[in-house]
Amino acid sequence: SLTKFESMGLRLFTTHCSKCHSAIRTTQEVFAACNGLDMTYKDNGIGSLTNKNTDMGVFKSPSLRNIALTAPYMHDGRFNTLEEVVEFYSTGVKKHPNLHKEMRRKNGDTRLNLTAMEKRALVDFLNMLTDETPGNDKRFSDPFKH
Repeated sequence: SLTKFESMGLRLFTTHCSKCHSAIRTTQEVFAACNGLDMTYKDNGIGSLTNKNTDMGVFKSPSLRNIALTAPYMHDGRFNTLEEVVEFYSTGVKKHPNLHKEMRRKNGDTRLNLTAMEKRALVDFLNMLTDETPGNDKRFSDPFKH
């Protein structure tokens, strides 16, 4: 059973994040999106390969399973904590021309503008997606032993 904050985080995740991240799906899906980290990127992501303007700043968005174990975050490792990531989506998304359509709000704002409680709830939910058991299980410590 989920805590109050994990339940709130699940609702927030489903509403705002699950279109690009498949953490709660049974199969892994990979999406490509521009999430508005910058207006101009040093690394243009998929755009570096295709040279299409519509692909500039577009990167694969991974599953969030075991996300608490995979810091630093974003394609360039700019965020060290999940709190920093959630803060970015709350207040820092730029209005990049290739910003994924799901990140464009009806009022024109690109940010989620989460309350402190919502931020905590989203981080609590993301932490819940992490299972440290396999990584700590001695049976899996040496891939060459059968």
